[in-house]
Amino acid sequence: MARKAALALSTVLLLASSALTACSTQAPESQKPGAGGDDGTITLGFAQVGAESGWRTANTKSIQESAKKAGITLKFSDAQQKQENQIKAIRGFIQQKVDVIAFSPVVESGWDTVLKEAKDAGIPVILTDRAVDSKDTSLYKTFLGSDFVKEGRSAGEWLTKEFADDQGPVNVVELQGTTGSAPANDRKAGFAEVVEGDDKFKIIASQTGDFTRAKGKEVMQAFLKSHKDIDVLYAHNDDMALGAIQAIEEAGRKPGEEIKVISVDGIKDAFVAMTEGKINVVVECNPLLGDQLMDLTKKVAAGEEVPPRVEVEEGVFTQDQAAEALPTRKY
Repeated sequence: MARKAALALSTVLLLASSALTACSTQAPESQKPGAGGDDGTITLGFAQVGAESGWRTANTKSIQESAKKAGITLKFSDAQQKQENQIKAIRGFIQQKVDVIAFSPVVESGWDTVLKEAKDAGIPVILTDRAVDSKDTSLYKTFLGSDFVKEGRSAGEWLTKEFADDQGPVNVVELQGTTGSAPANDRKAGFAEVVEGDDKFKIIASQTGDFTRAKGKEVMQAFLKSHKDIDVLYAHNDDMALGAIQAIEEAGRKPGEEIKVISVDGIKDAFVAMTEGKINVVVECNPLLGDQLMDLTKKVAAGEEVPPRVEVEEGVFTQDQAAEALPTRKY
């Protein structure tokens, strides 16, 4: 009896010792956030703004297709243009212990808390398309996207050349993007930086159209009712410009002639409108970021250093270039 009790005690002590050893052993590197899964695959959590425009749809498709091609597992969330939805998605990715988080911020402000949570969890973050205004740049590894201020400047430079011989005044209405978003803030600032240098250019109305075709039409209708002497429309994206063109035509005026139209993005529909003479110039903003994002994802997951900012190549297209460029547009 005593011998059986001794054997039982010995077994209990051995099991306890094994359990203690297991508890004190760190998890393998492959199980830690940012290190990839046991099979070497990388999981990327991506929080998209929404599906507010043709540009955004092309951006989403590029990311999804590039992830599949690169062998990266993609967890995708559509925020429907609401910051609270993106924050919830990012926190979900943290709980799921994804290897990398990427997102295109709905607005610039209000991200520090959730980005610190990702940093504390050891999950690197990549900003795509839109930036944040956080002073702590250690909260994200890199920004991949366009220079929106440069895009605004390009729009302003075309305008000043187009009206170089005009004595003025030249009355401009502006359809801004989503209030508080990086492209809206920066495209407005870059444009103003150029045109405010010449007193003949007057921005007589400026209002958000939320980057959507329907809202662009609605706001342009209001502009046309309030202002009879509009010479130029500057739209922060093509969808708003296309909606505004509908409003201009319904008001009995000719877009591209009576009212010059400047737009940003470069979707196919905008190039069609240029071939029809309804848009005068489009400043390109390239949505096909997927391949570059997957390359950066692999590098930050492996702990490699990456540049703090990675830009995409873009151009400016006028009516005389539209017909030739249209067949090659991928979005």
